Amino acid sequence: MVEKAHAYKGGGARNARGPQGNPTRGTTHTQRMRRVDRWLTGTQASLLRHGPAKVVDLGFGASPVTTVEMFTRLRDLNPDITVTGLEIEPARVAEAQPAAEAGLDFRLGGFEVPVRPDPAVIRAFNVLRQYREEDVADVWTLLTSRLSPGGILVEGTCDEIGRRACWATVDATGPVSLTLSTRLAGLEEPSELAERLPKALIHRNVPGERVHDLFTALDAAWARASVVAPFGLRQRWRAMCMDLVDQGWALLDGPHRWRLGELTVAWDQVAPLD
Repeated sequence: MVEKAHAYKGGGARNARGPQGNPTRGTTHTQRMRRVDRWLTGTQASLLRHGPAKVVDLGFGASPVTTVEMFTRLRDLNPDITVTGLEIEPARVAEAQPAAEAGLDFRLGGFEVPVRPDPAVIRAFNVLRQYREEDVADVWTLLTSRLSPGGILVEGTCDEIGRRACWATVDATGPVSLTLSTRLAGLEEPSELAERLPKALIHRNVPGERVHDLFTALDAAWARASVVAPFGLRQRWRAMCMDLVDQGWALLDGPHRWRLGELTVAWDQVAPLD
């Protein structure tokens, strides 16, 4: 059950129920979302490049900095993109107003996403960690119902300074993929990313679950790829990904993304078993 938080004061039937959701801690940091933004501009360009696309940053936190950074990056791709940051804490919305500019605004709102036009992308990062796993499907359904045709929800988690991130891509049909992205320097094993899994999967990293099988395979392939480590960490990550493909894992990206310390796997490869 998605909880209703604050009463929304705006007009229109879409806002009648008020902002839905629970307040987050609000912690943020400059460049925290750079990995997901780089993925959006690199893999979703066809969705965002043409026309006046709307993008929503849901739960931007105590500072609007990562919403502003996303706006800047997306505007480099398409100068007609508009971005709205949503928060259910009125004080955070008020404090964000000085950062607003043409094409970028900040509003009170939650999972009901009270914006027009319907967004092509909703980014919801570090929002669902406080919820129960059984709440996730309802939240995903609500958020994807607010998307424009062909739009996507990008829902996930990253660490405090954006070195490691994992996110699910969800469309009107349901979850499509899981992406892992990491700063390779300092990485001992890929399974270190498991603590950043989205809520739908974080409790499933146990023997017998598919996502645990993925991390087991990643760690083993990473160990085998140590033979190419003298050529650099990018080459080692790339060799690991090629190893997974050879084993039959359905990776949806290729070497251009792998060199960034990233990989995307089809959702059915990691989906919970029950």
